[in-house]
Amino acid sequence: MKKRYKLGFGLLGFLAGGFAVLLVAISRNADCPTDVPSSTSPDAMTAVVQHCYGGPEVLTITREDRPTVGEKDVLIRVVAAGVNPLDWHFMRGTPYVMRLMSGMGKPSDQTVGVDFAGTVEAVGAGVTRFKPGDRVFGGANGAFGEYVVRPEDRAIAVIPDNISFEQAAGVGIAGVTALQALKDKGQLQSGEKVLINGASGGVGTFAVQIAKAMGAEVTGVCSGRNRELVLGLGADYVIDYKVENFTEQDKQYDLIVDNVGNHSISRVRDVLQPTGRLVIVGGKKGDWIAPLLPTIKTMFIAPFVDQEIQTLLAVLTQEAMDELASMMAAGQVTPVIDQRFELADVRNAIAYSESGRARGKIILEIDPEAL
Repeated sequence: MKKRYKLGFGLLGFLAGGFAVLLVAISRNADCPTDVPSSTSPDAMTAVVQHCYGGPEVLTITREDRPTVGEKDVLIRVVAAGVNPLDWHFMRGTPYVMRLMSGMGKPSDQTVGVDFAGTVEAVGAGVTRFKPGDRVFGGANGAFGEYVVRPEDRAIAVIPDNISFEQAAGVGIAGVTALQALKDKGQLQSGEKVLINGASGGVGTFAVQIAKAMGAEVTGVCSGRNRELVLGLGADYVIDYKVENFTEQDKQYDLIVDNVGNHSISRVRDVLQPTGRLVIVGGKKGDWIAPLLPTIKTMFIAPFVDQEIQTLLAVLTQEAMDELASMMAAGQVTPVIDQRFELADVRNAIAYSESGRARGKIILEIDPEAL
């Protein structure tokens, strides 16, 4: 065998071996500690933490140091928090590729939760947008705890007077995802026809209302038991996915927001206008490739079709929060709450989210006396 072939096969073997080592490394779960450290500071707060990857059993309620406030920071006493699929993805560290960012073997950030609603406790000397006592909502790591701190120019907004803490706590990730799917990615215009697949879930309940507020004709896809809920949110039509496959109907849509991913892209394209847009938000569960398949398939299909096909990973921004706050104040959007859990019952709240049965949002009551 010629040297160049030997070198080539040797290099391939080296790369294959390295790839195999990487797969083993990112899928390895470090052992959970038997004793979770607890802060002894008199100003300590109650918070949910995780020191390893796994199911809801890895979540522990403990005492943590209260976050400090910088010059441009806002300290918020959390009243309620929203539960999202993102929370259990980080809890399990799946799909495994996300561990390249979240931590190999165990999470690099032990805090849990993102969506919060609460009251401003203190502000830094350079803060101008907020003051102590303001009711606010937004996104911050560690929302499943009594306090969070965020720079004032991040994803924080004032809660409208007509919205409760619990309702505001459910807005963050789901509301921003719906808004960016319809407005930024979907470029939805008044008078267009939009279909929301998964209309009764967290993102879907926001998407139906936002699309209607933008002047669209809205069709929601959900189970029959959620028909009245989705119609009540403003949908013009509802398709029961257990009875009818929306990809087999004659009607075509200008925009489809797919929160479920239970049909192939080619089938969904059959009910898109020739110049329609498809925004894929949801995907299937899985530890490895399944959750990434929509993105991978979109990369290969999108360049060769006239229809616009995109996937979305929402980014929490101040602008999006402010826009959602304005829509809630105007009565155009009202968060839908399915179930409420006390902080001590956080494991069951996460398990319920993983079940995929939630209608609207799941809320954790961090400070029930303030609700």
